[in-house]
Amino acid sequence: MGFISSVSQPFCGDCSRARLSSDGVLYTCLFATAGLDLRGPLRSGASDDELLQAIRSCWQSREDRYSELRGVGDDRLSAHGAPRVEMNHVGG
Repeated sequence: MGFISSVSQPFCGDCSRARLSSDGVLYTCLFATAGLDLRGPLRSGASDDELLQAIRSCWQSREDRYSELRGVGDDRLSAHGAPRVEMNHVGG
């Protein structure tokens, strides 16, 4: 058994995890509030290579640092001003 201590010991810079929601959105961060729509391209007949390129581009351009930035200032906001996301809201 292991624990993911993303808040007390952020690992954003080395993170290799992504989440695919049930409605086809790829999230590059557990705490993300927006992601990459994959359902649209899938329904439009995108090839495997096109999907791979979209995912690769999304992952390479990500700037997720939620756990590193949260915790300063307003208890309802993260340090960078985005709404604070708690684990009980994202299924954790």
